[in-house]
Amino acid sequence: MPYREREESVTLERMEAPLAGTEVEPDAELFTVNMGPHHPATHGVLRLLCTLEGEVVRDVVPLIGYVHTGIEKSCEDQQYWKAITFVERMDYLAYYFNAYAYCSAVERLLDEEVPRRAQYLRVVHMELNRIASHLFWLGTSALDLGAITMLWWALRDRDTILDLFEMSGGQRLHPRYFQVGGVMEDLPPGWAAKCLDFTKNMVARIDQYEALLNENQIFIERLRDVGIVPQERLRSLGVSGPLMRATGDPWDLRKTMPYSSYEDFDFKIPVGTIGDHYDRYRVRIAEMRESLKIIEQAVEGMPEGPFITPNRKVALPPRHELATSMEALIHHFKLVTEGFRVPPGEVYEAIESPRGELGCFVVADGSSKPARVHMRDPSFVNLQCLPDMARDELIADLIAGIAMLDPILGGIDR
Repeated sequence: MPYREREESVTLERMEAPLAGTEVEPDAELFTVNMGPHHPATHGVLRLLCTLEGEVVRDVVPLIGYVHTGIEKSCEDQQYWKAITFVERMDYLAYYFNAYAYCSAVERLLDEEVPRRAQYLRVVHMELNRIASHLFWLGTSALDLGAITMLWWALRDRDTILDLFEMSGGQRLHPRYFQVGGVMEDLPPGWAAKCLDFTKNMVARIDQYEALLNENQIFIERLRDVGIVPQERLRSLGVSGPLMRATGDPWDLRKTMPYSSYEDFDFKIPVGTIGDHYDRYRVRIAEMRESLKIIEQAVEGMPEGPFITPNRKVALPPRHELATSMEALIHHFKLVTEGFRVPPGEVYEAIESPRGELGCFVVADGSSKPARVHMRDPSFVNLQCLPDMARDELIADLIAGIAMLDPILGGIDR
């Protein structure tokens, strides 16, 4: 439909059974209102074309693509190890998951085994990243609903996680800590103790969050029995993650298709009952508690051994070898200048990110650069259920729907 025609308001015929309190005149109009495009620092560069009847939402059309960064195409012009920097930036709240999905896909193409210690280190950082992502979701969602205190509390605790990332990887955001074959460095002295202190304190922090929100009548009325979408409808749309688990479906790739030694850890999959906004809130809160359990088990049971593959044709040799080994110097020179070559083939690697199923599809043609890199962004897929959440609800409930859907929808504009 042409843009101008889509923007026009249309005359609405009288409804046979109007919603309580929303009775309209026989000649009432449907108004088309734009919500967004939002600033990239909020809910991504997203525009919602809303059809309203008074304050009741009759339809929502998500429009995307306002800031297309071309990350997937850029990866085709980079050596495999350099593309990690690009895929991390597709989601600035859950960058470790993007890096893992990509690195794991390349490792499968190379048939490269990742040392067990490296697998545990990846799990610890991904679960810390999951908590950090959920904290950002919690703070911004509560802010959208009028609870500004939660923003300060959530960002305060998220900052502690970023301190841990800076300590282990040298950067608070996009550290490029995950490498093909393992991780960049081993844990620095004192990191494990600081991490366990965080997990201990975070349990009490989550109790504070729930004490503030669980019995807040305004918060409950804004979320409970609002935005319900049937489980089968979500499944048909390909929705995954907390949105699907809130309906009672315990699907979680960490359990159903374990990767990176997740089978070694004892944790539960939180699920909801009816799949309303309140269930979505409760599931994410419970997921943070389960992530804390995984982190404690991984740190306390960290295996000994190398943190990256000893294969010098894939991973850079240690710096101390460069002064004593000509072979190590040659490997270093070849990897930095040309990168490593990957045998022809294609692979799809799926993991459980904070948003749902994050997949990375890599096609190799035998060169040192990927022929194709495609990410299955859960934000992009999950966005499809927003019209079902919002239809025939009040426009104020649309705000809650956007908040409970995803902390950032920027990945859809890759």
